[in-house]
Amino acid sequence: MSDFNRNPAIDWALKAYIVLALAFIFAPIAASFVFSFNVDRFPSLPLGGFSMTWYEAVASEPLVWEGLRNTLIVGVVVSVLSTLLGFGAAYTDFRYRFFGKTFYIALAMLPPTIPVVILGLAMLAFLSNIDLSGAIYSVVIAHVVMCAPFAMAITRLRLSQMDPSLEAAAWNLGASEWMAMRHVILPFCMPAISAALLITMAVSFDEFAVAWFVSGLNETLPVKVLGFLQGQVSPRINVIGTFVFLASITLVILAQILLMKRSVVPASAAAGSGASKS
Repeated sequence: MSDFNRNPAIDWALKAYIVLALAFIFAPIAASFVFSFNVDRFPSLPLGGFSMTWYEAVASEPLVWEGLRNTLIVGVVVSVLSTLLGFGAAYTDFRYRFFGKTFYIALAMLPPTIPVVILGLAMLAFLSNIDLSGAIYSVVIAHVVMCAPFAMAITRLRLSQMDPSLEAAAWNLGASEWMAMRHVILPFCMPAISAALLITMAVSFDEFAVAWFVSGLNETLPVKVLGFLQGQVSPRINVIGTFVFLASITLVILAQILLMKRSVVPASAAAGSGASKS
């Protein structure tokens, strides 16, 4: 079996498969990036010429800047609220045992599994009944529902790597529950918390279907792109798509870097720190 694993032909075949799969996934994005610099209005090969015309058109479009402002506001607020809720749900799962815990976890992880059209219609009906639809905070509420499970999953994975006796040791040495949380749990979970902030912001930044249902006139940037598509075909879509992709992939890469950190809190140091602060 070991000889099979060391077979150079198998290694090259697997590497080629990975390269082809990545090329298949990213080819449309690369094409959008290339055509964003095309001087012609319609995408065609060979390119009519290199030009920054469409970038200048996007930069001078007030609707794009309005959508970007709404997107940034929603993304920042959603990332903070989702991470707070996700951390609380993950810590509840980590620390407590109670009846119906399996149902609790399943329910907390449910929103991402619901089709976005159904979720959007449900959020629109709910927010309309309580007079909260058609505003920017409507998008925030809807996106928090979608993003909190991602933050919970990331934080829950990090907590699963922690020895539960660390927190108990801090309690035994005189630290209160809040001090143990501050000096033991939070430092251990900080890479996951930071990653959750970035991932939830990326999810909110990209999402358009639910935002389209509940935003009203306060459209985010992806919803603005949908509006451009419903009108005439414009190369500005390639420019905005390139920007959205670069912003999202940057957030995801930063989150992955943070998740790769293995900052383990030693038992004696963590417990001693909690006790010394009491």
